[in-house]
Amino acid sequence: MAQDFAAHLAAAVRARRGALRLSQQDLADMAGVSERFVRFVEQGKPSLRLDTLLALLDTLGVELQLATRTSAAARALAAQPLAAQPLVTQPPPAVPPSAAPLEGNGPSAGEGQP
Repeated sequence: MAQDFAAHLAAAVRARRGALRLSQQDLADMAGVSERFVRFVEQGKPSLRLDTLLALLDTLGVELQLATRTSAAARALAAQPLAAQPLVTQPPPAVPPSAAPLEGNGPSAGEGQP
C-alpha cells in the first residue's frame, strides 16, 4: 500500500511540476528544499520527511488529503472492543472564586424564578 501511495504521489508531483513548466531545481528553490528531495519524491521513494513533503506540495498548489476507506482490515479493527485498559476519568476542576461571574453579569435577582 505504501508503494502504491508513493507511486501515485510521484506521478502527481511530476505532472503538476510539468504543467507549471518548472525544472526540479526551480521547484526545489521555490519550496526551500533540495533538488535531491524533489527527485526522491518524483521517483516514489516511500520514506520522506512529512514537513518537507508538505512544503513541496504547498509550492505546487497540491493538497494532501486523508480519507477513511472501508477495507477488510478497517472493518476488523472497528469490530474489536476498545483496549482492555480502564478508562480513567477525572472529576472536573473546582471553579476558583475568580472565575465566578461578576456581580451584574449574571441573571438578576428574581430572573428565571417563578
